[in-house]
Amino acid sequence: MSPEYLESFVASRRFGKATVTIICDGALRWAPQLQVPEDQWRAAMPTADGDGRMVFDVNVALIRLGDALLLVDTAFEDPDPTRPGLGGAIRRTPGVVAGLGRLGVTAEDITHVLITHAHGDHIYGSTVETGGKRGPRYPNARYFIGRADWLDNPARENLNSPAAIHLGTLDRLGYLDLVDGDQEIVPGVAMLHAPGESPGHSIVRVHSDGESFYFLGDLFHHPCEVEHVDWVSYGRDGEALIPARHELIGAAAREAAVLVFSHVPFPGWGMIDRHAGTSRWRSI
Repeated sequence: MSPEYLESFVASRRFGKATVTIICDGALRWAPQLQVPEDQWRAAMPTADGDGRMVFDVNVALIRLGDALLLVDTAFEDPDPTRPGLGGAIRRTPGVVAGLGRLGVTAEDITHVLITHAHGDHIYGSTVETGGKRGPRYPNARYFIGRADWLDNPARENLNSPAAIHLGTLDRLGYLDLVDGDQEIVPGVAMLHAPGESPGHSIVRVHSDGESFYFLGDLFHHPCEVEHVDWVSYGRDGEALIPARHELIGAAAREAAVLVFSHVPFPGWGMIDRHAGTSRWRSI
């Protein structure tokens, strides 16, 4: 692993009075399995290997606005040489908590944890086991997730699933708040229902002094899906996902918003350009 990968995993930008920091927790190798002819998706994703797999970074966001410190997603558990492949990770940075430390922030400082959806690489770091007991990684925070990603999640019945282990712990201890539809978490920061990746999938919007930022979770996995909004990975609900993508693209264009999605190459800052009915991702 290169020294640059270990050092360059935290990046910040200002949006009005808000500061957003992207922390890369590592990377995984995954095949999107887009439901379109292979020659089309390979042309759009030339780095895919013979099995269609590519390397995707795993990013979270820290939002500082007023007295609130909101962490969006929690990625993996702390790096552990005895479990190097947790969640499919193929490489790790020093980790989310270490990234917070570079900002002078501790786990105890986090006031809210906003979980975009219940897939493992977004929730592994939600809890921690200490002295044989599992509890919240961010003990002074309220945790928020779309209601359907917990109450309607079949994985909650499997006690060994990431959802049952992490979300179940938070629920049992009274830390988990379920979000219906769109909800403002603190003034200027809202979770917006954007289903399809999962039934309760949410994106997070920051508005401050006329500037906008969105953390998109897995609304997109790869930049090519911005242009081809109907390219949907196997196992996702395209009837819900495609309208959610269109809605976000329209809002991002109106607001000239800066965007990051979970698996875009770090640091991930981008915008959506629209021309002649076509939308494209542009890194900035």
